[in-house]
Amino acid sequence: MPAEETERHQGRDRGARALAGRAVAAVLAPSPADMRRFALAGVISTAAIIATGAAVRLSESGLGCPDWPQCTRGSLVAAHSAGDPMFHTWIEFGNRLVTVAITLIAVLVFVAAWQFRPGGHRRRDLVWLAAAQPAGILAQALLGGIVVLTKLNPAMVALHFLASIAVLAAAVALYVRCTEGQAPARSLVRADLRLLAYAVLASVALMLAAGSVVTGTGPLAGAGAVPRFHLPLVGATQFHADIGWLLGGLTVALAVGLQLTRAPAPAVRLGWALLAMIGLQGVIGYTQYFTGLPAGLVWVHVCGSTLIWILALRLVFALRDRGGLTTQTGPEAPAAAEAAAAR
Repeated sequence: MPAEETERHQGRDRGARALAGRAVAAVLAPSPADMRRFALAGVISTAAIIATGAAVRLSESGLGCPDWPQCTRGSLVAAHSAGDPMFHTWIEFGNRLVTVAITLIAVLVFVAAWQFRPGGHRRRDLVWLAAAQPAGILAQALLGGIVVLTKLNPAMVALHFLASIAVLAAAVALYVRCTEGQAPARSLVRADLRLLAYAVLASVALMLAAGSVVTGTGPLAGAGAVPRFHLPLVGATQFHADIGWLLGGLTVALAVGLQLTRAPAPAVRLGWALLAMIGLQGVIGYTQYFTGLPAGLVWVHVCGSTLIWILALRLVFALRDRGGLTTQTGPEAPAAAEAAAAR
């Protein structure tokens, strides 16, 4: 029995070492599939920090840790602070822990992009997109500190949110670009449809900005003493809804146009998916408004906005082609690159 037990332990150790070796190899010598997985992890983790940040604000936990970078002046970790329930402290401290985990993912994404050598050459476009993630998270940490130290100033909270949206755009771009070549972009649809897609993307960005202003004006900006934008809530909400209607109309035109002009199937699917998500988001938005802005439903609305942003970005990328990823090395590589550029 001792010999059998020893053999089992040795087998587990060998398995663990082999798994660790594969993980290290995936980071230091990533294949195209590995790189795409890392890029996808960056998209998911960035979207996750937006969701957890929204939960912090909507649960009125933004000052659960009233100091920065420590949770309180006397403790780095969650500790009771006067004037705020302990569960607020744990929610805010939990969000800070999530930020640490996401930072590690962002660093791994950057290292993998630095080591990624399709065709034997480093892709500087991918390195810059990957670098935006740890750099953005560092900037977010500093902005988060300013948010706490200014007692949830609504302008700083809105900037904090929009910075996350910008980092998410870089993460989505990396996810798309890491399987593309570097040939000049070739449009797959008519010029008017591409312009319409850009208009949809700009409208989504405007909607996100307006949504942050609405939240910073209304009752869910934080506890009663938290500063707010000095704007009429009904007016701010109406402006946000008007942008939503504009976005919906533009997306209907885009989805129908892609369908009728026989655009590539992925673009058509993304167009209809985006339209369906915008319709659902509109239903949620009006429901939350007429039911007194329940925090849970508003959180779903924020998550839906994040998904709409991702879909709109993916749709814009789906309307052009930059050739396939060149993974060959040696004398065949230049020819493959030229062939990709000619497509």
